Amino acid sequence: MTAEQDGAPALAPAAPRTASPEASPNPGLGSPRVVVLAGGLSHERDVSLRSGRRVAEELRGVGVEVAVHDLDADLLPLLDQVRPDLVWPLLHGSTGEDGSVRDLLELAGVRYVGTDPRGSRLAWDKPIAKTMVARAGIATPEFVALPHSLFREIGATRVMDALVRRLGLPLVVKPARGGSALGVSLVTRPEDLPRAMVECFSYGDVALVERAVLGTEVAVSIVDDGDGPRVLPAVEIVTEGSYDYDARYNAGRTEYFAPARLDPAAAAAVARTALTVHEVLGLRHVSRTDLIVDDAGTPHFLEVNVAPGMTETSLLPQAIIAEGAELGTLYRAIVENALRN
Repeated sequence: MTAEQDGAPALAPAAPRTASPEASPNPGLGSPRVVVLAGGLSHERDVSLRSGRRVAEELRGVGVEVAVHDLDADLLPLLDQVRPDLVWPLLHGSTGEDGSVRDLLELAGVRYVGTDPRGSRLAWDKPIAKTMVARAGIATPEFVALPHSLFREIGATRVMDALVRRLGLPLVVKPARGGSALGVSLVTRPEDLPRAMVECFSYGDVALVERAVLGTEVAVSIVDDGDGPRVLPAVEIVTEGSYDYDARYNAGRTEYFAPARLDPAAAAAVARTALTVHEVLGLRHVSRTDLIVDDAGTPHFLEVNVAPGMTETSLLPQAIIAEGAELGTLYRAIVENALRN
């Protein structure tokens, strides 16, 4: 079942198969045929659909033949029938970012934009990603990862008291796996911690609780359009209260500055940090790293996203525009680089 709702044509069936996809390492790049995967069944379905439509619109504007398709039982038959040159997964949430869809695409012998399954799994699990980048010398807030079962076995009150004693306040509580700030809370008072834990566990079985770092929140995107990973201008995020789901995807609550209002030394530091994260976790083509820059200019790693939002309010498109590039032109270059590699 197609995810298209704008009347755009679907890809036509391909000619009869004469060789496996692996037998043709450099498919023709004159007019790439791309399937954008958008939708799925995660809590972030609506964001994914918006991302998919925006990317498809930009690609069509630069001569790419595109169909947007949902993640459903028709997907594998569609890929076998039309055999696109490339799939661009823009699925947010577990299935789209935990490596499983990328595993499926590799099983189907289909090229795709983005990080491979291994790197996706590392990035998707925030405690693992934070541990790996910390070993590479990157600052990250002190944290613990606690499963819901532990609260039931030990007693929620005792566990929360220990959290406050060890990490202090304020704290950030978030699902260990997830995106779009769903289930994320900033806790400034001990009495607010129980509500934050309940909200977190409504989106996942493991909570990541970390010491809140005060400073400037920035998102740093990386793209690879053929000449290796390139860091785009950092985007500064200013919002009243928490940068939650509503603040991210509904215009008016958040103000963005692209490029971020950082001094040259801090701007260089966030660029180096994002590139290191990209390389340490083995990411490719596209990523977005979220950081807090403290008053001393030190970037603190929060998390990284292998399928960044591409909606009209999303951070990666803002960074592309801040660089002075055209969205469609860059998206096509990413597609062609993925086809070459």
